[in-house]
Amino acid sequence: MNTYLSTHIGELAALATAFCWTFTSMAFESAGKKVGSLSVNLIRLIMALVLLSLYTWVTQGSLLPLQAGAHAWFWLSLSGLIGFVIGDLLLFQAFVVIGARISMLLMSLSPPLTALFGWLILSEKLSLSAGLGMLVTLWGIALAVVGRAQKKGLQMQFHYPLKGILLALGGAAGQGMGLVLSKLGMGDSDPFMATQIRVIAGIAGFSVLFTLSGRWPLIVKALQNRSALGRIATGAFFGPFLGVSLSLLAIQHTSTGIAATLNSLTPVLIIPFAWFWFKEKITTREILGALLAVAGVSVFFIF
Repeated sequence: MNTYLSTHIGELAALATAFCWTFTSMAFESAGKKVGSLSVNLIRLIMALVLLSLYTWVTQGSLLPLQAGAHAWFWLSLSGLIGFVIGDLLLFQAFVVIGARISMLLMSLSPPLTALFGWLILSEKLSLSAGLGMLVTLWGIALAVVGRAQKKGLQMQFHYPLKGILLALGGAAGQGMGLVLSKLGMGDSDPFMATQIRVIAGIAGFSVLFTLSGRWPLIVKALQNRSALGRIATGAFFGPFLGVSLSLLAIQHTSTGIAATLNSLTPVLIIPFAWFWFKEKITTREILGALLAVAGVSVFFIF
């Protein structure tokens, strides 16, 4: 059993990341409706930085990753700016332009884009079985996401604004590029330390954005909402603190393409939680998508 865990630690960490994204997405969705998504983005990163600093202080005796070299700081900071700031901003705007269903469907392209960036930048290779697993998993995710989005009354359309499609693709590319740059900068470093650097860069990026747009009063208002702060704290723990750190642990021990594919199970995993907590009716299409996604995941472990 220990040998199995050590052999598949990357894949298992990626699956755990998907569960973390499930919890954090529900928490941030609830908080965002109360205080706005931009405020949630910055506050969650600040909370995550506090958690990460406490963790590294206990484990390494330092509140900040001062022992990291220039190489790590450069690539991980760039990863944080691209993943936390640019990718999220593009995705949120895509929601406005083309809606959640098409945006989430296009975001499922993040894993193959990650694999492409991994091949171009890190010279990573994927086996035929891994490629097959990615395709089946992505197919299942697409079915599940489309099925769940239809619960919100979105109608199928045949033409979409090019701007919205490009924004969603930019969000997917931002996530993929951020993951690959994280692997490039992290090396054998502690994933929590690497996440800390990414979070610091993300806070800096959002601070510049809030300063240029004059939106700091929104943060003050958000901090006065205790209910929202509780949800943001929950999301910060499972997201930028635990989830991102697990995702970096995953890419240390498996290829970025496989890690990104397993991470993308979140839209499927969230379905039973929506049924249990929000009493939503689950369609046959969603169940089929979940089964296909699980079948795709099994390919990584069996073959």
